[in-house]
Amino acid sequence: MILVKTDAGQRVLKDRSVPLSPRQRTAFILFDGKRSVDEVLAAGMGIAREEIDQMVELGLLGLVAGSKPAAPAPELAKAPEAPAAASNAPVVTAKAAEPAPPSGRSRQQRYKDAYPIATQLTGALGLMGFRLNLQVEGTSSYEDLVALAPKIRAAVGAEKAAALDRALND
Repeated sequence: MILVKTDAGQRVLKDRSVPLSPRQRTAFILFDGKRSVDEVLAAGMGIAREEIDQMVELGLLGLVAGSKPAAPAPELAKAPEAPAAASNAPVVTAKAAEPAPPSGRSRQQRYKDAYPIATQLTGALGLMGFRLNLQVEGTSSYEDLVALAPKIRAAVGAEKAAALDRALND
């Protein structure tokens, strides 16, 4: 299966509007419409297949037309306005299959909302919060950020961490 950056993916690469972990960003750059998913996974970036699937679900990466999808991805639909930048071939994107929690927001959306808050809180700690900030930047999933939330809360205080708690739990 060969993936390429969609138009939305190209914008995100430039404006960083969707927070990607350093591993995701590095692997994201490698998707040029020529390399297969297996080649990117084997490149030693330390990225997991789930992280790549996450970028596909966000619409940042799409399947190059003519490329065969992975076996467990039967829900592929053509994206009408997302031509492949590298090969001028149509791009196909996957539909999100994750059920939404009771609040209506997916875990990915909660992560997307909470990540900038966590980086802002830990970044404001200065040199004392440097390691904690690196840990936040190393997260790649909702679960990772939830596991780190108690450390952030202890470092910044419950009042400042309230916004992070709302983003993770509401």
